[in-house]
Amino acid sequence: MAFDSLTEKLQNIFKNLRSKGRLTEDDVKEALKEIKRALLAADVNFKVVKDFIKKVQERAIGQDVMSGLNPGQMVIKIVNEELVELMGSETTDIQLQPGSAITVIMMAGLQGAGKTTTTAKLAGKYKLKGKKPLLVACDVYRPAAIKQLQVNGEKQGVEVFAMGENNKPANIAKAALEHARKNGHNIVILDTAGRLHIDEDMMGELQEIKEAVTVHQTILVIDAMTGQDAVNVAKEFNDKIGIDGVIITKLDGDTRGGAALSVKAVTGKPIFYAGMGEKLSDLEQFHPDRMASRILGMGDVLSLIEKAEAQIDEEKARQMTQKMKKAQFDFDDYLESMKQMRNMGGLGNIMSMMPGLGAMGGMKMKNLDDEQTAQAEKSLARIEAMIYSMTPAERRDPDLLNPSRKHRIAKGAGVDISEVNRMVKQFGEMRKLMKTFGKSARKGRLRFPF
Repeated sequence: MAFDSLTEKLQNIFKNLRSKGRLTEDDVKEALKEIKRALLAADVNFKVVKDFIKKVQERAIGQDVMSGLNPGQMVIKIVNEELVELMGSETTDIQLQPGSAITVIMMAGLQGAGKTTTTAKLAGKYKLKGKKPLLVACDVYRPAAIKQLQVNGEKQGVEVFAMGENNKPANIAKAALEHARKNGHNIVILDTAGRLHIDEDMMGELQEIKEAVTVHQTILVIDAMTGQDAVNVAKEFNDKIGIDGVIITKLDGDTRGGAALSVKAVTGKPIFYAGMGEKLSDLEQFHPDRMASRILGMGDVLSLIEKAEAQIDEEKARQMTQKMKKAQFDFDDYLESMKQMRNMGGLGNIMSMMPGLGAMGGMKMKNLDDEQTAQAEKSLARIEAMIYSMTPAERRDPDLLNPSRKHRIAKGAGVDISEVNRMVKQFGEMRKLMKTFGKSARKGRLRFPF
């Protein structure tokens, strides 16, 4: 995740605070200096950092904290609460018109921020909620922009309205709204043109669209990888055309993430969603409290649960649970569990949401031999290759795996026979453990955790 480096630095600072039995004012001030450096290194706006540190210091040097039984934990609690406040306190969603009234959403942003893809992601979100969105191709300048929107719209099962490249965006927006009224669409999302940088022509075009149709929500798409530039862009867009909120893209990448911590304080506008990957499903609602928890290395279990609920097939999960209880879990089930994990974003993404595993789970994929997450991903891929080298009968019944079959599997997967033996042995031990859990659960001694 974007905040890995910041998370690691903050955890080290907090570890030092917790190691002290009592805190002096100097201890707190020194810790806050380190926090300030860490935030600036994460590309958080300087004025935002200054105000943040001032607020934390005023609260942390209060009598209640300094004389408390665990002042180190109290300081961490204050930092967490101020981070939440900084990013917006409450989860805010895009405001839709009541009832069956059509909501017009205008998407704006610079070229390269991922606006067109994000527009399609947003339409997919609304379709899942039972809405009938219409995507509108108002970018008549960038080569293939209309085609990109059409391809993504088709993948999401959402209609795309386009009039080619020889019409004014304002006229396209008007015609699209009329089309929406006739065809029962209740959300119209306008994908407008971006530029390499802010210019008067772009701002004028956005104003023309707003004059031609009633735009209920103007959403700015900003790229987390551009750091402070993203915050400056947000401020300028808000000053010139007025925005209602922000969607931050590429927050899953190798970035410093300062934009997410700065944009609300600088513009006063909320962050609605965060783009957390390349897939059209990788758009997460932005929860300030959960993001603060992830930044501080405390995990984000609620988001993990929501991701699981959205991606996991309930019937398959129920069947797998029953198999586990009866120790009938086979290699096909193992493959299915790996598939479900990939749907949730992979091992690294899951670990980044687990308390205490954030810094390890979201590690940068450099120096792969030294990274535990990358090694685990590679190990899972090798296991998958071995399972795919089995026959369907062998996958269903692991007891069939005699030495000659194992040699064939090793050859097919391109691994040493020792790896196959180790994997089969571990799988057998896992089934025994499941059997023990299942027996205890049936006798009422153990509540099975599935």
